[in-house]
Order: sequence, then structure tokens, then C-alpha cells
Amino acid sequence: RDMLVESTFFGVVLSLGAYGVGLIVKKYCRHTIFNPLLIAIVMTMLVLIIFDIDYEVYNEGAKYLSYLLTPATVCLAIPLYEQLTLLKNNWKAILLGIMSGVLTSLISVWVLSHIWKLDYAEYVTLLPKSITTAICMGVSEELGGYVTITVTVIIITGLFGNMIAEGVCKLFRIEDPIAKGVAIGSSAHAMGTTKANSAIVHGGFDAQNGTLKAKL
Repeated sequence: RDMLVESTFFGVVLSLGAYGVGLIVKKYCRHTIFNPLLIAIVMTMLVLIIFDIDYEVYNEGAKYLSYLLTPATVCLAIPLYEQLTLLKNNWKAILLGIMSGVLTSLISVWVLSHIWKLDYAEYVTLLPKSITTAICMGVSEELGGYVTITVTVIIITGLFGNMIAEGVCKLFRIEDPIAKGVAIGSSAHAMGTTKANSAIVHGGFDAQNGTLKAKL
């Protein structure tokens, strides 16, 4: 135990190992509840509890993964650029969809905060729940929220959105790939985007007619 804890990269190895196990479980268990990130979180918590390891010790090594969040977010510009024609042809629908998602998120948090009589710090902690982690931490800290809780809420939002996205689209008969992408992405950030990609089923861009087509 002591040898592992004293290792500089203990947190990184534990996080990546737990996520690797999650990917294996997801491969054989197709149910949405077996999300690799959720499995990794549960496994990491169990290891820390069972071996009585402080979070600070784990985070000392795991913090290196956090450094990759910002460049990973910036790299999203590449697939966006590849779909530039699609964005131009549907900019009105995409813009309105994103605005609707943002307003819905803000209003729902505001209403629930008043119902549960949360104070300002608790309210702004929940406010960035649909923003990607790399950005949410700075927003929450600047507004005076609890950053750790904000990150937790964001993970829960992403996991929940990832799990129910397909069912909600079927329930409301949403079949258009653009509508799926905007709705899921604006409500469940990166994890929702992952689900949207799988929902399109290897979607490809048809440059001749400017539409997104599904390659089944």
C-alpha cells in the first residue's frame, strides 16, 4: 500500500486502470448504466475507501490528467471545422437549439434553487452543470461557487444525459441527426456528444447536398 501511495503517478494509474476496466465491462454489457466513466468513478472510490487512502494523496497524482482537459476541449475545433459546411447550412437551427438548451438549463437551475431555498453560493455551484469540465471549474470559482461540487454535478449531468438520451429521442420521435446532436450536446456536454455520435451510427457528411447522412 505504502509503495503505491508514495508513487507520483498513483492517481493517474488508478484512474486510467479503472477507466480501462469500465471500457471492458461496457464492451460485454451493452446496457447504458454500464458507462465506463461511472464504473471508473465507483472503482476509484472503492479503492480509496478500502485501502484508507486520502483524496489529497490520490489527487496529487491524478491532477496531471486535469491538465489535459483544456487541450482536449480545444481539439474539438477540429471536428467542428470538418463539418463547417454543415454548420453554415444549418446555422439558424443550430443557434436556436443551443440557445434553447442554455436557457432551459439556466431557468431550471434557478427555479429549483428557489424551491429548495439555496443560497447564492449553492446556486452558482449548480449553474454551470451543462458546461464541459475544463470551463466549468473557472466559471464556478469566479462566481463564488464550490468547484468540487460543480464538477460532481457536471459528471452526474453528463452520465444521466448519456444514459437517457436515446430513450428521450425515441419518446419524442427525434430522428434528425442535427437535432439529436444539438439537444444531447447542449444538455449533457462531452458525454452527451459521445452518445450523439453513436446515435448517428457512423454518420458521414455528404458534401454534394450539404446534409448529414447515416452510414448503417
